[in-house]
Amino acid sequence: MRRIGLTGGIGCGKTTVVREFEKIGIPCFVADTRAAAYYQEADFIHEVCTLLGDDILNADGTVNKKRIADKVFGDREALAALNGLVHPRVMQEFAQWAEAQQAPYVIMESAIIFEYGLQESLDKVIAVYLDKEERMLRLEQRDHVSREALEMRMRNQLSAEEKMDRADFVILNYEGNPRQRQVMEIDLQIRKEFRKP
Repeated sequence: MRRIGLTGGIGCGKTTVVREFEKIGIPCFVADTRAAAYYQEADFIHEVCTLLGDDILNADGTVNKKRIADKVFGDREALAALNGLVHPRVMQEFAQWAEAQQAPYVIMESAIIFEYGLQESLDKVIAVYLDKEERMLRLEQRDHVSREALEMRMRNQLSAEEKMDRADFVILNYEGNPRQRQVMEIDLQIRKEFRKP
């Protein structure tokens, strides 16, 4: 099964692009959604507590995601350690999921493909691009997060321009530049490239 990565900076519209691929029948694996489910598993919660401390738990024993974010987004070592717990699980689950699909190729969506070397397990990577100021405006409206907090998160990722430079394909996610047309063009190129002789 051919595996395609889809990445981009926070707030660039990756989710909308995923939906466009799903509309044309391409199975998509959203890494963040899968990773979120791990925080319901007792063994994973125990590992995270060992790493970050028991104060990441609410009184009822559930994980407080905001406390985790507060701890890791200002501490690169803690963030790398947490991702070291999450990403091997995600990639193992993705590999099993991909082999079970019936399609010309599958997509894994993750904001941090290049940051953690996940592209080594993928055949091609698509980057979704939107300039920083536009992403800031979208995120402030969508998540009601301060600009300072957004800057801190963005500092933990490669720049959108670097992701674009390293990707095999780029989707420019601006209004007036139809996503559907760009997705169809990339789909055609991927199918041609992977077509058996």
